[in-house]
Amino acid sequence: MSRTNRSALITIIVVLAIGALVALTGAQGSAEIDGIPLFTLAVVAAFTIQIIVYLPAMILKTERFFDLTGASTFTLISIVLLIFSPSPDTRSWVLAAMVILWAARLGPFLFLRIRKAGADNRFDDIKGSPLVFLRVWILQGLWVSLTASAAWIAMSSDAALREPLGWISIAGIVLWVIGMTFELTADLQKSAFKADPKNAGTFIRTGLWSRSRHPNYFGEIVLWVGVFLVAAPVLHGWQWIALLSPVFVTLLLTRVSGIPMLEASADKRWGGQEDYEAYKKHTPVLIPRLTASPHGKM
Repeated sequence: MSRTNRSALITIIVVLAIGALVALTGAQGSAEIDGIPLFTLAVVAAFTIQIIVYLPAMILKTERFFDLTGASTFTLISIVLLIFSPSPDTRSWVLAAMVILWAARLGPFLFLRIRKAGADNRFDDIKGSPLVFLRVWILQGLWVSLTASAAWIAMSSDAALREPLGWISIAGIVLWVIGMTFELTADLQKSAFKADPKNAGTFIRTGLWSRSRHPNYFGEIVLWVGVFLVAAPVLHGWQWIALLSPVFVTLLLTRVSGIPMLEASADKRWGGQEDYEAYKKHTPVLIPRLTASPHGKM
Protein backbone atom coordinates (compact mmCIF):
# COMPACT_ATOMS: atom_id res chain seq x y z
CA MET A 1 0.00 0.00 0.00
CA SER A 2 1.34 3.43 -0.95
CA ARG A 3 1.97 6.13 1.62
CA THR A 4 -0.93 8.17 0.20
CA ASN A 5 -3.38 5.28 0.49
CA ARG A 6 -2.13 4.41 3.97
CA SER A 7 -2.65 8.00 5.07
CA ALA A 8 -6.16 7.99 3.57
CA LEU A 9 -7.01 4.73 5.33
CA ILE A 10 -5.80 6.04 8.70
CA THR A 11 -7.85 9.19 8.25
CA ILE A 12 -10.96 7.19 7.39
CA ILE A 13 -10.57 5.00 10.49
CA VAL A 14 -10.02 8.02 12.76
CA VAL A 15 -12.98 9.91 11.30
CA LEU A 16 -15.28 6.91 11.65
CA ALA A 17 -14.13 6.52 15.26
CA ILE A 18 -14.93 10.17 15.98
CA GLY A 19 -18.31 9.75 14.31
CA ALA A 20 -19.04 6.70 16.46
CA LEU A 21 -18.06 8.59 19.61
CA VAL A 22 -20.38 11.46 18.72
CA ALA A 23 -23.19 9.04 17.85
CA LEU A 24 -22.91 7.31 21.22
CA THR A 25 -22.37 10.29 23.52
CA GLY A 26 -25.05 12.45 21.91
CA ALA A 27 -27.56 9.61 22.20
CA GLN A 28 -28.07 10.05 25.94
CA GLY A 29 -31.77 10.76 26.52
CA SER A 30 -32.58 10.07 22.88
CA ALA A 31 -35.82 8.46 21.81
CA GLU A 32 -35.32 4.95 20.44
CA ILE A 33 -36.40 2.72 17.59
CA ASP A 34 -36.16 -0.97 18.45
CA GLY A 35 -33.75 -0.09 21.24
CA ILE A 36 -31.43 2.01 19.06
CA PRO A 37 -31.22 5.76 19.84
CA LEU A 38 -32.57 8.00 17.10
CA PHE A 39 -29.51 10.25 17.19
CA THR A 40 -27.20 7.28 16.72
CA LEU A 41 -29.24 6.21 13.70
CA ALA A 42 -29.03 9.76 12.32
CA VAL A 43 -25.23 9.80 12.46
CA VAL A 44 -24.97 6.30 10.96
CA ALA A 45 -27.30 7.40 8.16
CA ALA A 46 -25.20 10.52 7.48
CA PHE A 47 -22.11 8.41 6.82
CA THR A 48 -24.02 5.71 4.96
CA ILE A 49 -25.50 8.18 2.48
CA GLN A 50 -22.04 9.47 1.62
CA ILE A 51 -20.74 5.95 0.99
CA ILE A 52 -23.73 5.05 -1.18
CA VAL A 53 -23.27 8.09 -3.42
CA TYR A 54 -19.48 7.65 -3.42
CA LEU A 55 -19.77 4.31 -5.24
CA PRO A 56 -21.19 5.65 -8.55
CA ALA A 57 -19.09 8.82 -8.16
CA MET A 58 -15.96 6.66 -7.96
CA ILE A 59 -16.96 4.62 -11.01
CA LEU A 60 -17.73 7.74 -13.06
CA LYS A 61 -14.80 9.66 -11.53
CA THR A 62 -16.97 12.67 -10.88
CA GLU A 63 -17.29 15.08 -7.97
CA ARG A 64 -20.32 16.83 -9.43
CA PHE A 65 -22.77 15.59 -6.80
CA PHE A 66 -20.45 15.83 -3.80
CA ASP A 67 -21.69 19.14 -2.39
CA LEU A 68 -25.31 18.44 -3.31
CA THR A 69 -25.15 15.10 -1.48
CA GLY A 70 -23.83 16.76 1.67
CA ALA A 71 -26.57 19.39 1.69
CA SER A 72 -29.27 16.83 0.87
CA THR A 73 -28.16 14.68 3.80
CA PHE A 74 -28.95 17.51 6.22
CA THR A 75 -32.45 17.79 4.75
CA LEU A 76 -33.25 14.09 4.47
CA ILE A 77 -32.18 13.15 7.99
CA SER A 78 -33.91 16.18 9.55
CA ILE A 79 -37.17 15.17 7.87
CA VAL A 80 -36.77 11.55 8.98
CA LEU A 81 -36.15 12.66 12.58
CA LEU A 82 -39.37 14.65 12.53
CA ILE A 83 -41.24 11.59 11.26
CA PHE A 84 -39.84 9.10 13.77
CA SER A 85 -39.46 11.37 16.78
CA PRO A 86 -42.31 10.76 19.26
CA SER A 87 -44.61 13.78 19.24
CA PRO A 88 -42.20 16.39 17.79
CA ASP A 89 -42.66 19.71 19.56
CA THR A 90 -42.31 23.32 18.40
CA ARG A 91 -38.56 23.27 19.06
CA SER A 92 -38.15 20.23 16.80
CA TRP A 93 -40.05 21.88 13.97
CA VAL A 94 -38.08 25.11 14.35
CA LEU A 95 -34.73 23.28 14.35
CA ALA A 96 -35.74 21.20 11.34
CA ALA A 97 -36.79 24.34 9.47
CA MET A 98 -33.48 26.04 10.30
CA VAL A 99 -31.42 23.13 9.00
CA ILE A 100 -33.58 22.43 5.94
CA LEU A 101 -33.80 26.07 4.79
CA TRP A 102 -30.05 26.45 5.16
CA ALA A 103 -29.38 23.24 3.21
CA ALA A 104 -31.98 24.08 0.56
CA ARG A 105 -30.05 27.25 -0.23
CA LEU A 106 -26.55 25.81 0.05
CA GLY A 107 -26.98 22.64 -2.00
CA PRO A 108 -28.26 24.16 -5.27
CA PHE A 109 -25.89 27.12 -4.87
CA LEU A 110 -22.81 24.89 -4.72
CA PHE A 111 -24.12 22.48 -7.37
CA LEU A 112 -24.79 25.26 -9.88
CA ARG A 113 -21.42 26.83 -9.14
CA ILE A 114 -19.62 23.58 -9.95
CA ARG A 115 -21.81 23.01 -13.00
CA LYS A 116 -20.96 26.47 -14.31
CA ALA A 117 -17.25 25.96 -13.69
CA GLY A 118 -17.38 22.48 -15.24
CA ALA A 119 -15.33 20.85 -12.47
CA ASP A 120 -14.07 21.31 -8.94
CA ASN A 121 -10.28 21.45 -9.01
CA ARG A 122 -10.11 20.31 -5.37
CA PHE A 123 -10.76 16.79 -6.69
CA ASP A 124 -8.47 16.77 -9.73
CA ASP A 125 -5.69 14.79 -8.04
CA ILE A 126 -7.83 12.37 -6.02
CA LYS A 127 -10.66 11.16 -8.26
CA GLY A 128 -8.41 8.47 -9.71
CA SER A 129 -7.58 6.98 -6.31
CA PRO A 130 -10.60 5.14 -4.81
CA LEU A 131 -9.31 5.20 -1.23
CA VAL A 132 -8.24 8.85 -1.27
CA PHE A 133 -11.52 9.81 -2.95
CA LEU A 134 -13.44 7.84 -0.31
CA ARG A 135 -11.68 9.86 2.39
CA VAL A 136 -13.34 13.12 1.34
CA TRP A 137 -16.78 11.48 1.37
CA ILE A 138 -16.19 10.06 4.84
CA LEU A 139 -14.99 13.48 5.98
CA GLN A 140 -18.20 14.93 4.58
CA GLY A 141 -20.17 12.46 6.71
CA LEU A 142 -18.37 13.80 9.78
CA TRP A 143 -18.96 17.40 8.66
CA VAL A 144 -22.69 16.76 8.37
CA SER A 145 -22.89 14.92 11.69
CA LEU A 146 -20.95 17.48 13.72
CA THR A 147 -22.55 20.52 12.13
CA ALA A 148 -26.09 19.22 12.58
CA SER A 149 -25.43 17.59 15.97
CA ALA A 150 -27.07 20.29 18.10
CA ALA A 151 -30.26 20.26 16.05
CA TRP A 152 -30.43 16.48 15.72
CA ILE A 153 -29.74 15.78 19.39
CA ALA A 154 -32.53 18.14 20.48
CA MET A 155 -34.93 16.82 17.83
CA SER A 156 -34.35 13.20 18.84
CA SER A 157 -34.63 13.81 22.60
CA ASP A 158 -37.12 11.78 24.56
CA ALA A 159 -40.44 13.61 24.94
CA ALA A 160 -39.97 13.78 28.71
CA LEU A 161 -36.95 16.05 28.28
CA ARG A 162 -38.69 18.66 26.16
CA GLU A 163 -39.50 22.20 27.23
CA PRO A 164 -41.36 25.17 25.71
CA LEU A 165 -39.36 27.70 23.73
CA GLY A 166 -37.90 30.38 26.00
CA TRP A 167 -35.91 33.58 25.57
CA ILE A 168 -32.67 31.70 24.83
CA SER A 169 -34.34 29.89 21.95
CA ILE A 170 -35.90 33.12 20.68
CA ALA A 171 -32.43 34.72 20.73
CA GLY A 172 -31.19 31.72 18.75
CA ILE A 173 -33.87 32.18 16.12
CA VAL A 174 -32.97 35.86 15.78
CA LEU A 175 -29.28 34.99 15.38
CA TRP A 176 -30.13 32.38 12.75
CA VAL A 177 -32.13 34.93 10.75
CA ILE A 178 -29.28 37.46 10.99
CA GLY A 179 -26.68 34.88 9.99
CA MET A 180 -28.73 33.47 7.13
CA THR A 181 -29.45 36.96 5.80
CA PHE A 182 -25.78 37.89 6.01
CA GLU A 183 -24.63 34.74 4.23
CA LEU A 184 -27.26 34.90 1.51
CA THR A 185 -26.70 38.60 0.85
CA ALA A 186 -22.91 38.19 0.72
CA ASP A 187 -23.16 35.26 -1.71
CA LEU A 188 -25.59 37.12 -3.96
CA GLN A 189 -23.37 40.20 -3.98
CA LYS A 190 -20.32 38.14 -4.91
CA SER A 191 -22.19 36.27 -7.64
CA ALA A 192 -23.36 39.56 -9.16
CA PHE A 193 -19.83 40.94 -8.93
CA LYS A 194 -18.33 37.96 -10.76
CA ALA A 195 -21.04 38.06 -13.42
CA ASP A 196 -20.04 41.59 -14.43
CA PRO A 197 -17.30 41.44 -17.12
CA LYS A 198 -15.95 44.79 -15.89
CA ASN A 199 -14.82 43.08 -12.69
CA ALA A 200 -12.73 40.41 -14.38
CA GLY A 201 -9.41 39.95 -12.60
CA THR A 202 -10.37 42.14 -9.63
CA PHE A 203 -11.52 41.39 -6.10
CA ILE A 204 -14.84 42.30 -4.51
CA ARG A 205 -14.83 45.11 -1.94
CA THR A 206 -18.38 46.41 -2.20
CA GLY A 207 -21.53 45.79 -0.18
CA LEU A 208 -20.96 43.55 2.82
CA TRP A 209 -17.51 42.81 1.43
CA SER A 210 -16.55 46.40 2.28
CA ARG A 211 -17.15 45.58 5.95
CA SER A 212 -15.63 42.10 6.13
CA ARG A 213 -13.31 40.11 3.88
CA HIS A 214 -15.47 37.02 4.51
CA PRO A 215 -19.01 38.16 5.41
CA ASN A 216 -20.53 34.91 4.16
CA TYR A 217 -18.49 32.92 6.68
CA PHE A 218 -19.46 35.34 9.43
CA GLY A 219 -23.10 34.65 8.59
CA GLU A 220 -22.48 30.90 8.53
CA ILE A 221 -20.95 30.91 12.01
CA VAL A 222 -23.68 33.14 13.45
CA LEU A 223 -26.53 31.00 12.11
CA TRP A 224 -25.09 27.78 13.60
CA VAL A 225 -24.63 29.53 16.94
CA GLY A 226 -28.33 30.35 16.61
CA VAL A 227 -29.20 26.71 16.00
CA PHE A 228 -27.23 25.70 19.09
CA LEU A 229 -29.04 28.26 21.26
CA VAL A 230 -32.41 26.91 20.16
CA ALA A 231 -31.28 23.39 21.06
CA ALA A 232 -29.42 24.24 24.30
CA PRO A 233 -32.36 24.44 26.77
CA VAL A 234 -33.15 20.72 26.35
CA LEU A 235 -29.58 19.40 26.44
CA HIS A 236 -28.59 17.19 29.38
CA GLY A 237 -25.40 15.41 30.41
CA TRP A 238 -23.42 14.04 27.47
CA GLN A 239 -25.86 15.70 25.07
CA TRP A 240 -23.78 18.84 25.57
CA ILE A 241 -21.45 17.37 22.98
CA ALA A 242 -23.80 19.36 20.74
CA LEU A 243 -21.57 22.34 21.57
CA LEU A 244 -19.26 20.84 18.95
CA SER A 245 -21.65 22.13 16.28
CA PRO A 246 -20.83 25.88 16.42
CA VAL A 247 -17.27 25.23 17.62
CA PHE A 248 -16.59 22.87 14.71
CA VAL A 249 -18.08 25.26 12.14
CA THR A 250 -16.03 28.15 13.53
CA LEU A 251 -12.74 26.21 13.56
CA LEU A 252 -13.38 24.74 10.12
CA LEU A 253 -13.99 28.14 8.54
CA THR A 254 -11.35 30.13 10.40
CA ARG A 255 -8.52 27.61 10.80
CA VAL A 256 -8.86 24.85 8.21
CA SER A 257 -10.58 24.98 4.83
CA GLY A 258 -12.31 28.34 4.73
CA ILE A 259 -10.55 31.61 5.42
CA PRO A 260 -6.93 30.31 5.39
CA MET A 261 -7.29 28.83 1.89
CA LEU A 262 -9.08 31.85 0.45
CA GLU A 263 -6.68 34.33 2.04
CA ALA A 264 -3.70 32.41 0.66
CA SER A 265 -5.29 32.32 -2.79
CA ALA A 266 -6.07 36.06 -2.70
CA ASP A 267 -2.56 36.91 -1.50
CA LYS A 268 -1.10 34.89 -4.36
CA ARG A 269 -3.31 36.62 -6.91
CA TRP A 270 -3.37 40.22 -5.71
CA GLY A 271 -0.65 40.42 -3.06
CA GLY A 272 1.55 43.48 -3.52
CA GLN A 273 -1.11 45.48 -5.32
CA GLU A 274 -1.66 48.75 -3.50
CA ASP A 275 -5.47 48.66 -3.53
CA TYR A 276 -5.58 45.06 -2.31
CA GLU A 277 -3.06 45.61 0.47
CA ALA A 278 -4.99 48.70 1.62
CA TYR A 279 -8.28 46.76 1.56
CA LYS A 280 -6.73 43.93 3.52
CA LYS A 281 -5.21 46.30 6.07
CA HIS A 282 -8.41 48.23 6.78
CA THR A 283 -11.09 45.51 6.40
CA PRO A 284 -11.57 42.89 9.15
CA VAL A 285 -11.05 39.30 8.10
CA LEU A 286 -14.33 38.05 9.61
CA ILE A 287 -16.35 40.20 12.04
CA PRO A 288 -17.79 43.08 10.00
CA ARG A 289 -17.05 46.74 10.64
CA LEU A 290 -20.03 48.88 11.58
CA THR A 291 -19.06 51.20 8.76
CA ALA A 292 -17.66 50.40 5.33
CA SER A 293 -13.90 50.21 4.91
CA PRO A 294 -12.41 53.39 3.42
CA HIS A 295 -11.07 51.16 0.67
CA GLY A 296 -14.44 49.59 -0.08
CA LYS A 297 -17.87 51.01 -0.81
CA MET A 298 -21.44 50.06 -0.19
